[in-house]
Amino acid sequence: MVNPQAGEAELIVNGTPYALKLTLGALAGLEDSLEEGTLVDLVQRFEQGRFSARDVLALLAAGLQGGGHELSREALASAAITGGPMQAAKVAADLLVRSFTVPDSL
Repeated sequence: MVNPQAGEAELIVNGTPYALKLTLGALAGLEDSLEEGTLVDLVQRFEQGRFSARDVLALLAAGLQGGGHELSREALASAAITGGPMQAAKVAADLLVRSFTVPDSL
């Protein structure tokens, strides 16, 4: 079970649920893998609905890494994601929101 308050989101890949999280290390790796711009640019693309499948894949792969999972970006690219591309994009967007939103309790 994922903990949204801890920045986690769930993705079901090949029938297996994974808790994804964007840790600082995962964010650094994500930024290195971006083909254009910075993390701020990535957030803006999602806010404006201009994100690409490459953005979604990069975010989910970073979330898997941050969640401590061994599933590679290549394996994820060819996997069956429950809910399809729309669910993948929703989970990627949720990860961004949960990673860059300050909890009310702070």
